[in-house]
Amino acid sequence: MKNSTVSIPFSKSPVYLTVYEAIKQDIVGGRLYANERLPSIREQARQLCVSTTPVETAYQQLMAEGFIESRPRQGYYVATLPDSYSRFTMSASKTESGLSEKDCSTAETYAYDFHLAKNDFASFPVSHWKRLLMQTLREEYEELLFYGDPQGEAGLREELAAYLYRIRGVVCRKEQIVIGAEQHLLLHYLAILLKGISPAVAVEDPCYPLIARTFQAEGFAVLTATEADKGIDISRLLQSSVRIVAVAPSHQFPGGRVMPINERMELLKWAKEQEGYIIEDDYGGELRYVGQPVPALQGLAPDANVIYVGGFSQILAPDICIHYLVLPESLLAPYQQLRRRLLFEQSSSRVYQRTLEKLMKQGYFEKHVRKMRSLYRRKNQELAEALQIQFHDCGDVLNPHAGFHLILSLRATASEQEMIQAAKSGGIRVASASAFYADQAACERRKRKRFMIGFGGIAGQRIEEGAAQLRQIWEPYLQV
Repeated sequence: MKNSTVSIPFSKSPVYLTVYEAIKQDIVGGRLYANERLPSIREQARQLCVSTTPVETAYQQLMAEGFIESRPRQGYYVATLPDSYSRFTMSASKTESGLSEKDCSTAETYAYDFHLAKNDFASFPVSHWKRLLMQTLREEYEELLFYGDPQGEAGLREELAAYLYRIRGVVCRKEQIVIGAEQHLLLHYLAILLKGISPAVAVEDPCYPLIARTFQAEGFAVLTATEADKGIDISRLLQSSVRIVAVAPSHQFPGGRVMPINERMELLKWAKEQEGYIIEDDYGGELRYVGQPVPALQGLAPDANVIYVGGFSQILAPDICIHYLVLPESLLAPYQQLRRRLLFEQSSSRVYQRTLEKLMKQGYFEKHVRKMRSLYRRKNQELAEALQIQFHDCGDVLNPHAGFHLILSLRATASEQEMIQAAKSGGIRVASASAFYADQAACERRKRKRFMIGFGGIAGQRIEEGAAQLRQIWEPYLQV
């Protein structure tokens, strides 16, 4: 059996994404066959003239998605895909939310794009970013072209620690912050760090699946610690003996539930008594539109085993590729041991890290946060009002007053997927909320259908007419 390699084109994407995409396209395109052996991580890295870290990360992602499999003492092999798979291209493959990968790119345009997580890039601080980027390149480029601190640029971590304390109530030192280009990569390292703690991870129901699936790919079992749309059930945790819990206490996805203080304190008490770990997903925690942002769980007990997860994709832009973990003191030594064992380097651009450091240090970043919170608050209100006017006789608008989307709950006769497809045919992008629940079959059986209607990336003047058009398209399915 031949040992196949892959060639990767020049790309501005992180190396591991380029390797991942190249191998995936070779599998889908039939250039790599089922049961064909791939080179070892070390050999693939040698042939591509890259370090082993991006190749390992690419292989992990391909395994998580089922494109390849690892056979004990044999190596990595291309998995057998269903016969029907060849009828679909990767650009049109469906995700569980009802969006396709083509939908999420710029290749397809919509008359009314209610994408659930798209930014308003018209307000990006481009003049400040361009000036500070050029200053960084002019003054520091020679140094920044070499490997930096694997944990991230010290100056940015110092600015970030101060910012998180002011804005989110997170108490940490810069030594506790680990920066990376992509959330999955950081969570992959975290899963390896926690392998000896517990064989399983508990998650909320519903939840954003990234943490659960990353841990699952590393061999963890995934349990639910809540009933649907309810709070953490400590008795479930105790009965299962699980010692890792992933939560989004400030804005549970997708409904936006905020964890009350008594539940937070019970969860912290559980972590202390069981020597457990809490993964706090606070992605976009700054974006709350009523009152002040809800303080992070980590700040209630800085000495507890809370791992804080955040990033700059929502508040700034995904292309910046800067995400971070705040590790508790108990994981600092194990993290350094893991870093030395895997020999990984910093995955996020040092140039962008230094530019962001300047943006924060000179006050432009927090000014941008305030501006975006005000802008998104206005769009949130405009969308809520428009949906209420159009659908008040057949459903409800659930507004979490945070994040980039609202939930539209409708009495309807068709399935969510049918209605999403009908909207798409009419030039409107929306997504299913039920896809993020543990029991999706139960969600499909209920009369109330739930849709995620985003407002971040759509122009304000398009919101009202887009809602009216959506009502017209869905009229045949609605129960008034």
